[in-house]
This record gives sequence, C-alpha cells and structure tokens, in this order.
Amino acid sequence: MKKIINAPDMIVEEMLSGIVGNYSNLVYRVGETRVIARKEMGSQVGLVSGGGSGHEPAHAGFVGTGMLSAAVLGEVFTSPTPDQIVEAIKVADQGMGVLLIVKNYTGDILNFEMAKDLAEMDGIVSEILVVNDDIAVENSTYTAGKRGVAGTVLVHKILGDYARNGASLKELVAIGKQVVSSTKTIGFALKAATVPEVGKPGFDLEDDEIEFGVGIHGEPGYHRQKLLPSKELAQELLNKILESYEQLPKKVGVLVNGMGGTPLMEQFVFSNDVLTLLRDMKIDIAFGKVGDYMTSIDMQGLSLTVINLENTSWTEALHSSVKTIAWL
Repeated sequence: MKKIINAPDMIVEEMLSGIVGNYSNLVYRVGETRVIARKEMGSQVGLVSGGGSGHEPAHAGFVGTGMLSAAVLGEVFTSPTPDQIVEAIKVADQGMGVLLIVKNYTGDILNFEMAKDLAEMDGIVSEILVVNDDIAVENSTYTAGKRGVAGTVLVHKILGDYARNGASLKELVAIGKQVVSSTKTIGFALKAATVPEVGKPGFDLEDDEIEFGVGIHGEPGYHRQKLLPSKELAQELLNKILESYEQLPKKVGVLVNGMGGTPLMEQFVFSNDVLTLLRDMKIDIAFGKVGDYMTSIDMQGLSLTVINLENTSWTEALHSSVKTIAWL
C-alpha cells in the first residue's frame, strides 16, 4: 500500500486539521469534535450532512455560504456517532430548525435518527431527508433500499440556495423530496479503493475488467465485464438512468463525478460522450459539472448523475454562487 499518510489510525484527525488550517476563512472545527462548521451562518434553516470519511471533498468541502451549515465526519467508511451529529445540529441551529441530509446507508440512518431525537430533547427541531439516488442495485451491502451517492451533492446545492433565500424547514423537506426523486446516479469501477487501515483493495478486478453499479464503499454492482470505450460506457450508464424515469426528461443537469483515482482528462472525455448522446436525443442540458465531488478514497472509476431540471428554479439554484472549499 502506497499512501501519503503518517499513521492509518490518525488519518481522519490529521485530515480535519489540514482542512481547517488551509480554509480558516471559510470553516472552523467545533471544539474537539469531528464537526466542520461554516463561519458565516446567517439567519436561516441549518443544513447538516455527513457520513464516513473517505468521500472527500464530501461533505466538509461543501460547508459554506449557500450550501451546508455544518458537516460531521466519521471514521473511514463509518457513520459518525450520534453525539457528534448532535454537536453539528447544535452549531447549525439558528432558531429556525435544522435539516439533516443523509445518504441512505443503514448506519447513517440509525445514527442521524438517534441524534435528531437527542437534539429535540434540547429543544432543537430537526427533520431528516434521505437521499437514495443510486439506481444500480437495491438492498446491497450497508443499505436497505437504494444507496445515496453523488447526487447528494446536488441536493446540498439546491437546498442550500433555497435555505439562504428564506425557505422554511417544512418547505425544504418538501422540495428536497422532489429533488431526490428527480435525481438518478449510477457508477462503475476500474479499480477498487484501498482503506488505509485495511491496506489492500476492497475487491479484485483484472486489468481489463470493469464493474458496473459499484457503490462508494466498494459495494458490489450489477455486472462485471471487459473494459469498453468511453462512448459505450456512457451509453450503458445513460440508458440505465433514462429508463428509470417514468417520463423522459426534456431538460436535465449532468454531474460526472470522479471516484478519487480517475484523471480529469478521462472524466471530460466521458462527459463529452454523455453530452453528445443527450444532444442527439434532443434533451436540453441546463447544467453541467465535472470533477471529484463524492469519492471513494482512491477508487478508479466514475459515476454519472442526471437530474430532471424542468423546474427552472432548481437550475437557478445550481448555478448560484457559493463560498465553499470544493464547489467552484
């Protein structure tokens, strides 16, 4: 295993120190917790997200004006504990309630629900929005139902804009459910991630193999085969996504997300193929984003997210300016 670390058991702590040390103008660490909060909260509903480390820049990279109020980090691929989540809720609360945006993994759901109950004992009203955008498989490792993956970042962006413009907690929950149901993601891996404390890849792929539908923790996908050209990969993923909509969207947003070990050059090649396919189908592309946003440590591969953007206010929210580390 080759990694630029000091000790596997210190990687999360040292990463947190690096985040706040370099971006102290935007965020700070809440005491000795694993909560990263933004410096300019504003008078609005608080937005909190989080999960296991290893998905950087998610979620700490999206803390800031226009997106999240706070993010809470667990160990690598491990849910943060309820007491840590409670601290994030407390710091995010500005008297208007807090929305918890949670990826659909069993540990995350249980711990965020427990934290919600604990916070309400302290008089803080909060609600949970579950993101389950991964259409590849259901009831896989870690998950009851569909997994929450890169589409979560688009939920952060849209709801973050609504929140800073005065939307209530009830309104954010309703809008969030619509956004989640309109967002579809599927990915593939060329090489598995290596968890530092494990020291070896989570699964084996031959040099010429690819696995479709793999999750962001290395969960199994739906099909393994020989590597295909980018155009054929784009066609496979886009077909799966468009087939999952009840009606074919007329206007969409597209997020091509690197899993941590895929060069931007390859991501842009793949993105170009996706955009070409959409244009050939006469589907309007109202928003596009390419880069590493929801990674799986050093996994080689990427995911494709499509969001139905026939609601023009969502498009405006996606294009709105923010002050965060990772959304540029």
